[in-house]
Amino acid sequence: MRSATGLPTHPRPPLRARLYPSERDVSSGVAFPGDDDVGLVHDYLLVLRGAERTFASIADIWPVAPIYTLLYDEGATKGRFDERTVTTSRLQRAGLTQTGFRKLLPLFPHAAERLPVQSHSVLVSSSSAFAHGVRPRADAVHVCYCHTPFRYAWFERERAMAEVPAPVRPALATMLSWFRRWDLAASKRVTRYVANSRPTQRRIRELYGRHANVIHPPVEVDRFHVGEPEDYFLAVTEVVRHKRIELAAAAATAAGRRLKVVGGGPELERLRSKYRKHVEFLGRVGDDELGRLYAGAQALVVANVEEFGIAAVEAQAAGRPVIAAGAGGVLETVKPGVTGYFVTPDDGAELARALRQFRVSDFDARTIQQHAQQFSVAAFRARFREEVRAAVEEAALGGAVAAAAA
Repeated sequence: MRSATGLPTHPRPPLRARLYPSERDVSSGVAFPGDDDVGLVHDYLLVLRGAERTFASIADIWPVAPIYTLLYDEGATKGRFDERTVTTSRLQRAGLTQTGFRKLLPLFPHAAERLPVQSHSVLVSSSSAFAHGVRPRADAVHVCYCHTPFRYAWFERERAMAEVPAPVRPALATMLSWFRRWDLAASKRVTRYVANSRPTQRRIRELYGRHANVIHPPVEVDRFHVGEPEDYFLAVTEVVRHKRIELAAAAATAAGRRLKVVGGGPELERLRSKYRKHVEFLGRVGDDELGRLYAGAQALVVANVEEFGIAAVEAQAAGRPVIAAGAGGVLETVKPGVTGYFVTPDDGAELARALRQFRVSDFDARTIQQHAQQFSVAAFRARFREEVRAAVEEAALGGAVAAAAA
């Protein structure tokens, strides 16, 4: 079977019972959109981490709705979408993986606009950069679950510039300015935004001039269990500069405490060579191994400011406290003194002191685990489903009013 772009796609499975059957809202007379109405969009499906797991939970609300994405790696997403119809952009032909997809960055906006989503009356996108830029048909409702507006274009511009050689920076600056213009235009094609945290909600308001309700991402809390803490701290993150993992590694070294780092990325080999004594870089690990690492850790270390930070909730689901930079999404997920505590962002000396003075006996694992239950997958699906229903209802009522006025 081939997609509308002419690229191979995974066949749609036989229609089966939906998790949430299409139903009619008694008060409004508006039907909740079913699989035949909905198209699902995500930036790129090249790994299975926080954003991809969130999208998977969204996709489970419409179990046979087709999926559209710029790039797809079935193996790296652990078969999570292998029973779905997945249509990719033409960029799929480049054969890039998670380690190299950024090479195509300038081409992503145009590729997103060309995804063939126009047959759907409802689009649900999951976006941290480009998915919200698809072009729906004029009468479609587009609900975007926003992990963050495109960070390099808006609030990490200087970091992006620092990551490329000096001769390339003028061209990159021009490209990032163009990305901003494109991003603003794309935001106008979205019917309703949903934010993953209050920081993202604030950015949507400031950048796009739009209100967004907050629904925290789903965490598969039942995957994790309480264990006996061992003598190491844990960091679970992509090993890229903006994740500030070098700050965590330097702090652990200064404190004389062991740190295990789970995750891959372009900084992995450099940091692995630089920090040999106290820091162990494990690369990517499977779900079972990650569960064991959480259960055995003294605490999770979050050195950067996250929009939400699913790893912080996963650690708490395993009964482990969190030591985090005190800003961003962790302010909504970590209860100071009960499930962890905060340090000043980018203060390596304070983080080193926190690691040196940490006592696991100050925390109760069962209390921490119970706190994490509010971020369950079931809670997320129920809340997000209601957001989509409300957006469809609002659009239908608005259309009825316009027709009556005409």
